Amino acid sequence: MEEIKILEDVKGLNWEYDADADVLYVSIGAPESALGMDIGGGVIIRYDEKSRRVVGLTVMGVKERIMRGLKK
Repeated sequence: MEEIKILEDVKGLNWEYDADADVLYVSIGAPESALGMDIGGGVIIRYDEKSRRVVGLTVMGVKERIMRGLKK
């Protein structure tokens, strides 16, 4: 597998939480079209296929994870 660039030349993080779907979307820099790679555990990494640069991630079940963590 080719190298994927992570957090190189970060210009800012943008995020949006969809409470109805319980999904957190995080973009590195301005949101852009990207391919998704499911890395398991409800996390999808979004990356630019041409530059092999990670441009964001999607985390599913955020509220559930937080509530579970608080119960420990």
